[in-house]
Amino acid sequence: MGLDMGQTVLQLDRLTQSVRGASQAREDRLTALINAAASIDPETAAEKTSDTRQRPYLAAEVDESLLGAYPPLEPPADWVVAAVDGSHIDVDRHLPVACYLLNFGGCVLTYGSQPDATLFSQPHLATTPEELYISDPANSMGEEMISGPLLGLVRTVKELETLADTVEQCPPGLPVLGLVDGSLVLWGLSGQAYRPYVTDAIINDGLLPAMKRLEKLSETRPVALAAYVSYPRSTEAVNAVRCSLCPHDNTICTKSCNNRRSAQQPCNSANEFLDRNLFQRLLEPGWRSPVYKTNSSVSRDSYDEANKVYFFYVNAGEEIGRVEVPKWVAKNETLLSLTHGLVWDQCQRGQGYPVAISESHEQAVVSAGDRRVFIRMLTDSLERQGLSAATSQKDRSKRSPWV
Repeated sequence: MGLDMGQTVLQLDRLTQSVRGASQAREDRLTALINAAASIDPETAAEKTSDTRQRPYLAAEVDESLLGAYPPLEPPADWVVAAVDGSHIDVDRHLPVACYLLNFGGCVLTYGSQPDATLFSQPHLATTPEELYISDPANSMGEEMISGPLLGLVRTVKELETLADTVEQCPPGLPVLGLVDGSLVLWGLSGQAYRPYVTDAIINDGLLPAMKRLEKLSETRPVALAAYVSYPRSTEAVNAVRCSLCPHDNTICTKSCNNRRSAQQPCNSANEFLDRNLFQRLLEPGWRSPVYKTNSSVSRDSYDEANKVYFFYVNAGEEIGRVEVPKWVAKNETLLSLTHGLVWDQCQRGQGYPVAISESHEQAVVSAGDRRVFIRMLTDSLERQGLSAATSQKDRSKRSPWV
């Protein structure tokens, strides 16, 4: 028997009724939280958020002010936006050979007196042991297969490498904003998810060299790097407010708080709010929040100083988006203003979402149909070479249901 829609819709109705009943009280709590935050001066907020590692929640470090709003500047007369996105087909243990496919899509959009657009798609099939495994340089038998979440991290690094290649080929003399979709923080490496040599290979041999290439370009022309997170669920700014309001020491905090809520006053005034809830109230279309520094352990402990990750929120018109930048952009007023202004311009052109990222996604996406064709092409190629193309019985059963 399938899902009982009659019972399900009754439960959904009860859910939406409860949300509606609590909405006014929630709005009142949000107003009180914003008013309380307004009473905290920037120096106090910066001091209280400078080191929050002992607190049981992730709070951003205040860099400009605790809360606020900053208008966008007009774009320059001529400029370029370069964006890259990626997709992949993972290693499939049911297939007769181990391989994965990465596909990178991108665009270079030139605006101003000589408008132009270039789109590209670059597939890469990884088949060699060097591409399929990350090896431990201190132990010849130590290795980690690149698949699943680890392949997603590798793809993110390759996207930044492709973006650096693309920006290096942009028209000379024009300001350039390099954009990627998602986060500059490799959250999947937090905690003890992977052995140290894996983290070192991903960050020090891959991510940081790509970011440093873009930083080097910024020394001779206005070049900025940014990552755009759509509809973010982060609470780093809310937790910075909570931390700034908190009169308790860490021992009480550890017992009374988690990342979502607190049992203590006045900290509980921030309970269950997301960052976007704050800035939906505070920001006019196009305006940005203050710049914050993420306290993610990945950025804090593994990135070099110039590339530690900062972020701000922008009212993109249809949503509150999160924009992440390395420190070398955040601390350069020209590059920060360029990033803010061009992200807002891109969102206006893309109906609330950066149009360059949308175009890159269209070039990069690997559909379900593409995956089926890829598998068929692989098995056909094996058979042409006189090799076995047998797959597992489980895989064949899924592809040929008998009931």
